[in-house]
Amino acid sequence: MDSASVVDVGRPAIRRRTLSRSLRGGLKGGEYTWAVAFVVPYIAVFLAFVAYPVVYGLWMGSEASLYRELFADPIYQSTVVNTVLYLALGVNVKMFLALLLSGFFMRPGRWMKVLLLIFVLPWAVPQISTFISIHWMLNGEWGFLNNVLYTLFHVEGPSWLNDRWSALGAVIVSHIWKWTPFWTLILLAGRMAIPLEIRDTAQVDGATGLRGFVYITFPLLANLYLICTLLSTIFLLGDFNAVTFVSGGGPANSTHVLATLGIRNAFEIAHPRLGVAAVMSALPLVIPLVIVLMRKLRTAEVQL
Repeated sequence: MDSASVVDVGRPAIRRRTLSRSLRGGLKGGEYTWAVAFVVPYIAVFLAFVAYPVVYGLWMGSEASLYRELFADPIYQSTVVNTVLYLALGVNVKMFLALLLSGFFMRPGRWMKVLLLIFVLPWAVPQISTFISIHWMLNGEWGFLNNVLYTLFHVEGPSWLNDRWSALGAVIVSHIWKWTPFWTLILLAGRMAIPLEIRDTAQVDGATGLRGFVYITFPLLANLYLICTLLSTIFLLGDFNAVTFVSGGGPANSTHVLATLGIRNAFEIAHPRLGVAAVMSALPLVIPLVIVLMRKLRTAEVQL
């Protein structure tokens, strides 16, 4: 009995030592102290700027009455339509153009490198200044676009930003113009990663031009293209710059997307909880996208 009691008393100490060893890993003495010193700031930043805002936002948008009020708002209903169009056109047109342009920039020559540099400049310029410039270009009275139309064709241009659909179209075109170079570079890098042996073999077998793209290039880029599309969709759901600085959500709050509607509800009408609810209503779309993205990233190592 005495020996059994000694063993029982010693087990917690053994467990504590085992837990301590597992936490330390292969680190000893000062190495473990330095490791803790480097890790603690990252944990603190993660808790303060990631975990806390997410938990606090979930708490703010947890009341069912907020969503009843939100869904009954006609501005929210039009915002959902705008968001769907923004995603469908903004993502797919942009990625399709990026795929085509990545093939164009695969051509050799110095002039092609110079052209690629010029093509990338719209993406390299800061977003705010770019979208503000587009906003003033589309001014119905003295904007650059209407002045060009009048000078060349003696045509009075429309008030681009005073109509819902032309203003939303301007936002979508601005986003596509701004971000197509970035995704073109990503897909261009994917094309360049295709081994030369595969290209040469395909050319010998007659898979050139469109046939080579359909049967060789695109199947090898399919996984990368899908991952880029998922990332672009997630990024675009949280993007508010294009709408804010091109159309301002107008006219009459008719071009808002979920991200800008959340800002409008939180600050312009001073209802933070309703603003959080507007943003949180996108979670049923965001969560499946993130899950699919994580699964695709697991298989990304076996193909381009």
